[in-house]
Amino acid sequence: MLDPQKIKKEFPIFNRKINGKSIVYLDNAATTQKPKVMIDCLKNFYENHCSNIHRGIYSLSEEATEMYESCRKKVAKFINAKSEKEIIFTKNSTESSNLVAYSFGDKFVNAGDEIIVSIIEHHANMIPWQELAKKKGAKLLVIPMKNPAKKDYSLDLGAYKKMLSKRTKIVAISAMSNVLGIKIPVKEIIREAHKVGAKVLVDGAQSAAHTKTDVQDLDCDFFILSAHKMLGPTGVGILYGKQELLEKMPPFLFGGSMIKNVTISKTDYAELPEKFEAGTPNIADVIAFEKALDFLEKVGLKNIEDHEKKLIKEAYRVFSKYKEVDIFLPENLESFGGILSFNIKGVHPHDIADIFNAENVFIRAGQHCAHPLLNALGTNSTARMSFYMYNDFEDIYRAEKALKEVIKIFK
Repeated sequence: MLDPQKIKKEFPIFNRKINGKSIVYLDNAATTQKPKVMIDCLKNFYENHCSNIHRGIYSLSEEATEMYESCRKKVAKFINAKSEKEIIFTKNSTESSNLVAYSFGDKFVNAGDEIIVSIIEHHANMIPWQELAKKKGAKLLVIPMKNPAKKDYSLDLGAYKKMLSKRTKIVAISAMSNVLGIKIPVKEIIREAHKVGAKVLVDGAQSAAHTKTDVQDLDCDFFILSAHKMLGPTGVGILYGKQELLEKMPPFLFGGSMIKNVTISKTDYAELPEKFEAGTPNIADVIAFEKALDFLEKVGLKNIEDHEKKLIKEAYRVFSKYKEVDIFLPENLESFGGILSFNIKGVHPHDIADIFNAENVFIRAGQHCAHPLLNALGTNSTARMSFYMYNDFEDIYRAEKALKEVIKIFK
């Protein structure tokens, strides 16, 4: 059981007051706040260890290299990869999905093949596959929700199973929706895809900071995540890939670091993971990310998950009291993460967010990089509250106060 008030003290931003009032941060699906231990690590690197990695034979470079590779080992352990060679550093989860679409797609997807995504996907895990399908003459299939009109937002797995065939080359699926908060049964999706020889990429950008990830247990072929949604810095993404697959895939970018030998006519590429990490990487932020992972492990992902269940149930109870509010959640909240999207009749979500902001309650409003999903929901935008370990019931009640102000103004 975690104590959000105690945890808040580890995050410098919560010391800030705006117009004399403390802030309520409810946009964690976009990015999480940063603990002091991570910020201090970033500062320490630039003050005491700043140098490039892998190439230098002097003390600073060797120290930086060791710290950088230590984070790779930590990530491998955090998601239970077989080897740190299966961990590729990118700049965000968007780049990670593009890497797979370009590299795996270029080699293994051909005209007439099929790619499957779902209607809930963030644009980062849909557009790369759209573009690949166009480029290759492949077909993009989309798993629908069961019955969104009746608030059944679960994916139609029956329809998915009918889509699968020997033509299916890859299934790209999010583990959790950034709009609806629904948790997807990815293990079942992976198992069915493997029956027809398809590979599966799991987008864990929304799930990895909230629930335990075990890539070996899932048996996914690829898994992607972003450090900034996991208490870490911006500019660091992770691609996990099974080693035998990554070894068959061509490089995504070309230049320094990813080579073994270069002549005028030919280049031999480096082994994993360097093959996919061209150029100088985001050294300091990768190193600082390890401290964020340490913090997550200290708090405990199971504790975070249990805490968020309590928060989402209370938020649903509080907001559902108001007849003007339309909540995009079913009554059964057991398979949902800490995200609550809602609309208020006759009020644009941007106006909702603006009034919430006046109360120092920070939420997201808009299309959430998920246009196809919102179209399927019958709306062009929503307001969204997303919770994390440092949120508590008082934050929900502050949000309710802001909600009352919206209703009062637009009544």
